[in-house]
Amino acid sequence: MSTDNTDSTDSSKDRADRGGDPNRRIAEAILPLVGGAANVTSVTHCMTRMRLGLADRSLVQDEPLKALPDVLGVVEDDTYQIVLGPGKVARVTPQFEALTQEAAEAEAQPAAATAAAGGATKGTDGEPAAGTAGSATTAKTADELAAEGAAIRAARKQKNATPVKLMLRRIANIFVPLIPALIGCGIVAGLNGLFTNAGWLPALTPALTAIASGFMSLIAVFVGINTAREFGGTPVLGGAAAAVIVFPGVADVSAFGEKLAPGQGGVLGALFAALLAVYVEKGCRRVVPSAVDVLVTPTVTVLVAGLVTLFGLMFVCGEIATGIGHLADWLLQHGGAAAGFLLGGLFLPLVMLGLHQALIPIHTTLIDQSGYTVLLPILAMAGAGQVGAAIAIYLRLRRNTSIRKTIRSALPAGFLGVGEPLIYGVSLPLGRPFVTACVGGAFGGGVVGLFYQLGTSVGSTAIGPSGWALFPLLKGNHGLGAIAAIYALGLAAGYVAGFVATYFFGFSKQMLNELNAAAQDEAATEPQPSAQPPASGGTDPAPAPAPAGGPGGTLA
Repeated sequence: MSTDNTDSTDSSKDRADRGGDPNRRIAEAILPLVGGAANVTSVTHCMTRMRLGLADRSLVQDEPLKALPDVLGVVEDDTYQIVLGPGKVARVTPQFEALTQEAAEAEAQPAAATAAAGGATKGTDGEPAAGTAGSATTAKTADELAAEGAAIRAARKQKNATPVKLMLRRIANIFVPLIPALIGCGIVAGLNGLFTNAGWLPALTPALTAIASGFMSLIAVFVGINTAREFGGTPVLGGAAAAVIVFPGVADVSAFGEKLAPGQGGVLGALFAALLAVYVEKGCRRVVPSAVDVLVTPTVTVLVAGLVTLFGLMFVCGEIATGIGHLADWLLQHGGAAAGFLLGGLFLPLVMLGLHQALIPIHTTLIDQSGYTVLLPILAMAGAGQVGAAIAIYLRLRRNTSIRKTIRSALPAGFLGVGEPLIYGVSLPLGRPFVTACVGGAFGGGVVGLFYQLGTSVGSTAIGPSGWALFPLLKGNHGLGAIAAIYALGLAAGYVAGFVATYFFGFSKQMLNELNAAAQDEAATEPQPSAQPPASGGTDPAPAPAPAGGPGGTLA
C-alpha cells in the first residue's frame, strides 16, 4: 500500500518536472533508450555531445534514440556520444545525471528499467509500436545510410585504438573541459577590444580586461589539475606542480644560462610538469610507509616536480611552444592559399583517423602565446564544405524523401558548426560526397590562408565552436569588421565549392539511379497512406506508411 502511494507521489513529481523543464524531458526520453540508469556507468559532456559510459552496449536502442527530435546524431568512440548541440548539451547533461542518481538511490532493478525502455518502443507482441513504426520504416534509405555510418564509426573506433591515438585522446581529455572558460573569456576579450577601439565605457574596460585575462593567466594551473586527474594522480598536486610556471618569482631563476620568464613553457610545460608529478606521487605511494605518507608523498611530489620544471621543463617547453608559433606563422606566411587549402581539405580525414586531437594542445599553445589560434578558422572551413555538399545532395536526390528529411533536420546544426549528423548520416556513408565536401573545405581554407599571406590574420580566441558560432570569438591583427568579412568569405567559398563539387562530381549515374529509384520503388509498393498510423509494425515486409504530415511525408 505504501509503495503505491510513493509511486503516485513520484509520478506527480515527474509530471511536474516534465511540464516545467524541457531539458529534463529530453533526458527522460534518452535514458530508457540507452538501457536505463543501471546501464550508465559515467556521464560527461563536451561542447556538443553527452558522453556516456555503458555497461552493456547491446541494450542501446540506436534508431529510436536517433529519431528523437533533440538528438542530432550519435558517435561511438571510447564512450557512447549523443550529439545534442552547443548550449543544449550543458543543460541536458545535469538533468540526465540527476535522473541516473535518483534511480540509483531508489535501487531500481535493472530488469525493470530495461523492460520499461523496451516498452517505450515495442508493442505487446514484440514488434515496433505504432508510434514509431511509420518513421522507422518509411525512412528506408536514410536508415541504410545511418547503418553504414554506424559501421564506419565502429570500424574507425577499432582502427583508432592504437597506443598513440589512445594517448592523444587522453591529452584531448585534459583540454576539452577548459573550452567553456576559453569561450566565455574569449567573447569578453572581444567585447573589451570593441569598446576600447571605439572609446566606449572607459571606466569598464579595465574590469573587462581583468575578467578576460584572469583565466588565461592561470590556465597552466587548470591544465595541471586536469592532467593529474586524467592520469590517476591527485589533481591538486598536479596543479601545484604546474603553478610554478606562472609564479612571478620565477624571473629570479636561471636555467641554461638564461633568466626564466613567468608563463614560459605555457600549457605544454604545465602538462609535462603535472605528468611528472603523477609518476613521482605513484612511486612514493609504493615505497613510503602509510604512517608518514600524508607528509612525505605530497612534499616529495611537489619538490621533485617543481625543481625539474624550473630547471628543465620551462626552458625546453618554452622553446617548443615558440617553435609551434613560428611554424604556424611560417606555414601560412609562405604557404598562404596552398597551406590553407591543404589544412581545410585534410581536417576531416584527420578526424576519421583520430589524429585531430593532437591539434588541441597546439591551439591552446597559440592562444596562450598570442591570444588567438590562426589554425582554427581555417580548419572550420571543413564544416562549410559539408554544408555545401549536403545542399547539393538534397537537390540531386529529389525523389529520396528520407535522405532529404535527414538533411533538412541536420542543416541548421551544420551552419552552427555541428557537423556530425551530416557527416555520419549523409556524406560519409555515400562515399564520393564526403570527398567532394572535403574539396569545399579546402577552398574555404585556401581563401583564409590567402588573406593571411596578404597580411590579415584571422584567428579564434577559443577552441570548440565552428561555423557561424565562431564569429563572436574572431580576433586577428586588424579590425573585427575586416576579420569577420574574411571569415565569412571563407565560409561562402566552402559552401559554394562543396556544393559545386558535389552537385557535378559527387554522384555517378548509377548512384543517382539507385538512390532515386529506391525511393520510387518504395512509394510504388506502399499502400496508400491513411490518416492514422498502423496499429503495429506487423510482419509485413513492405514498408509501413507514415502518418499524414509526419516524418517521411511530402516535402515542403
